[in-house]
Amino acid sequence: MAATTVRKAPYKDFLQPALHRRFTSTATVLLAVSYVEAVFLDSWSSYLWGWFPVGPVGVRTAFIFTCGLAILVLRIANYHVGLRTSGSGFQTLSTALVKLQTYETVFWYGFSSLFFCHIFLWSAPESTNLHWITYFGGDRARLNERPLFFMAYLASCAISQTFTHYRKDVDRLVLGLARSKDDKRVASSGDSLKLVVQQLPAIVGTSASGAFMAVPIALFLYYTVIRSFAWGWALMFLRPFYNLPKTNMVPPSWPTDIFLLYRCVEAGTLIHFIWNAGNFAFSTFMVKEPLKNGNPLTSESKDPNGSILNGLKSKKLSIKSFALWELAYIAQGFETRRQAIYEDIDRKDGPMWSQVYAICMEVVKAVETRVDSYGKPPAAPPAQPAVEPKKRVSAPLREDPIFTSKAASNSMRGEVEKRLSQVARSPGSSPASKLSPLAKRTFKEATDRVLSKEQQEMVSPEHLKSQFEQWTLSLMNIDSVAALFQQDFRTQFAAAVLGTPYAEPTLLVNAVHVLCHLSVHSLAEDQFGNVHRDVPIIIRTLTSVIKKLEAFRQSFPIHWTDVKGKRESPEVDEVLKALRMGLGQVVTKFEPYSSDLRLTMADIRLAKEAAVMPEGKDKKNSEMEQVR
Repeated sequence: MAATTVRKAPYKDFLQPALHRRFTSTATVLLAVSYVEAVFLDSWSSYLWGWFPVGPVGVRTAFIFTCGLAILVLRIANYHVGLRTSGSGFQTLSTALVKLQTYETVFWYGFSSLFFCHIFLWSAPESTNLHWITYFGGDRARLNERPLFFMAYLASCAISQTFTHYRKDVDRLVLGLARSKDDKRVASSGDSLKLVVQQLPAIVGTSASGAFMAVPIALFLYYTVIRSFAWGWALMFLRPFYNLPKTNMVPPSWPTDIFLLYRCVEAGTLIHFIWNAGNFAFSTFMVKEPLKNGNPLTSESKDPNGSILNGLKSKKLSIKSFALWELAYIAQGFETRRQAIYEDIDRKDGPMWSQVYAICMEVVKAVETRVDSYGKPPAAPPAQPAVEPKKRVSAPLREDPIFTSKAASNSMRGEVEKRLSQVARSPGSSPASKLSPLAKRTFKEATDRVLSKEQQEMVSPEHLKSQFEQWTLSLMNIDSVAALFQQDFRTQFAAAVLGTPYAEPTLLVNAVHVLCHLSVHSLAEDQFGNVHRDVPIIIRTLTSVIKKLEAFRQSFPIHWTDVKGKRESPEVDEVLKALRMGLGQVVTKFEPYSSDLRLTMADIRLAKEAAVMPEGKDKKNSEMEQVR
């Protein structure tokens, strides 16, 4: 009987259930928000049925929850990690317009808003005059245009929210860093929920702002584009059920008044609150630590090292980032799992430490490679072997003139060659150039007669150029214009250091944490002594990367649209801080063994210099850590 092989569970078998649990937490928050809005929309004709979940409020809650659930489905399909480094807002917009993902986003926001439109109209009292049919003089049915504008307004909310979705890069998940068990900043299971509840009042204000911004968009679109179209289609759908006029003529009066706009803003605030609360809860719960009951996610695997190694080798940036995050926790605070890494030496592709070391060093050295190759042309493709031309078997074709029976005279040819050689040797000494001083003097005299010196300075090319530059830079101070055309130092520098199209700093930070913590703890826990052989390369590599990043920051060009001109990049600063802290820990622990590790005094000195935190940044980085 053949021996049964134990299946090695891939890393996604442990990550996906954790993400499902976090999605459930997000859906629970969204359900609570939907219930609150359902109670708010009730007419309160009865004090019992106005809040009792089993009844009209429960049905309304389910429908409102469906509106938010559509956005959660969108987030699951399109979430990513890392800062978007696609360039200016205009470049991002032009790229998004040709992607199917953009129109998918418009579809789900449009479905959510139009579905909520019918919920709001169903819940609206008679006094709001938002019913589709109105009656004049008894049984004379007429189509009410107010619900049409109301629907157009909510569609405008979907369009504006789609632009905000891509402008703020809502799909991004901001991952965290590994913390020790004693760190007070380690998030517990209830911290994420507490953070979401605390942000709800701010989300209400943001939602109201988004509702007001959609009003001018709705007015423009409805009265210039879709009014006659929407009126005709509404009549076509309602004529089989009501005795409506046969004409499709649009009413002469406009349906919008202060009361309708108030109802629009009210509904817009509610639907924006569903969207913003769902997006914020999703982004908060999904980036919880890769832990389950206080232990790493892969602790329940039959082969924990193999499962996490599978995640480290994943080609998807999100899976690889979560796997490195979990490994950083293991390297820092889980002694049993850390010792299992040191003792796992019989793996198929090499010892566990060797594979982890190779993956983390590849992440670190990728930064050095990007810095060295920045601004250089791409490598030319390999040259093809030269092919010898075939030997000619006949005489070449003659190139003599066909219609010229007599060759040009030698005197004319010599004169032409003489003139061409003079122009080639001194281009500015042509006969026509002899008139330039006279022309210049004549133009100068005419200018002095017509314009004063102040006017001449105003129309000079240098002055016009400076005025145009000042006008352009003043436009860059406007947020809406800057959002479209500005290329700030932060994004450009992060793209050059961390890569494109998404720059994820935690991938590099956690890789450095893994290398340094496993190296430091190997002094007491590595029984086989496999780690110390790679410590010199780790020290030299981290030193080299720190030096190159600091020099690269100073030489990196600032785009002319970046009016602030500050060489600040929080993502790269976070990477530099991790590099310095990790290098300082390794040098402190291994300096007594420098001779055994074949580390020279110059290596130790350069490493200590690179590990020193610049003045003024230590306090700033600590404040950033507290915010995270």
